[in-house]
Amino acid sequence: MRRMSLAHLTVLDADPIGLIDAGKEGGFDAVGLRVVPPLRGDTIIPVVGDAALQKRIKQRLGDTDMEILDIEAIWIQPDTNVASLRGALEVGRDLGARYVLTVGFDENRQRLAENFGAFCELAHSCGLRTMLEFIPYATIGTLAEAHQLLQSVKPDNAGLLVDALHLSRSGGHPRDIAGYDPSLFSYIHLCDARANVPSPGEIKAEARGGRMYPGNGELWLDAFLDAFSDGTPVGVEAPDASLATLPVIERARLAGAATRDLLRQHDGSAS
Repeated sequence: MRRMSLAHLTVLDADPIGLIDAGKEGGFDAVGLRVVPPLRGDTIIPVVGDAALQKRIKQRLGDTDMEILDIEAIWIQPDTNVASLRGALEVGRDLGARYVLTVGFDENRQRLAENFGAFCELAHSCGLRTMLEFIPYATIGTLAEAHQLLQSVKPDNAGLLVDALHLSRSGGHPRDIAGYDPSLFSYIHLCDARANVPSPGEIKAEARGGRMYPGNGELWLDAFLDAFSDGTPVGVEAPDASLATLPVIERARLAGAATRDLLRQHDGSAS
């Protein structure tokens, strides 16, 4: 079975050690760790600058045979100081992450392109592949816009991250993936949702707390999985506020079980 990663947003209340433990208990191979608050007002457990916590994370990863797939989520905003992000990227590298997830959030497209290019160069120097994610309520809101930004900057070793929910809510469809180089997609984000697209004012709330575990909703997930190369790893990003009272580990178990059932059915039927 393809590799699975537990994205931090699925269990955002978990501290880094709790996230690793939840990933292990849920049957995941890796986790996605937040090391930078995406937006003003977002809070995280500080990892950058805490050498003792970094040591504990490394120890727990070794004890559980888990990995960190990516660090996230760095939103490139008008006041982003790219050079100041070196510490976060170096922590990601030292913890064994392969990728860093970023989002474009600046209406000044020239400045966004300049900062994105500088960020990609910095990430590459730290041994991380930048994965640009499009989000309907961000500046870069569609797959086409994300690809256009990549093409305008032409960074070394950068790719695109496609989230099933964001593809749906941006008006996209899995068939759109066929027009792009498969090597751009190192991994994907998987979740489920109802088929009806909410109003523009509700899309952000849905993304942050109204998703479903893979296979429990009405999205075209079989077609979505078919759109990428066989065995492409999946990061399960499926925050569901209706389950928030459950312990972190129980939510991870439910998310992992649902995802494995979906992948078994899909990958088994495709073999």
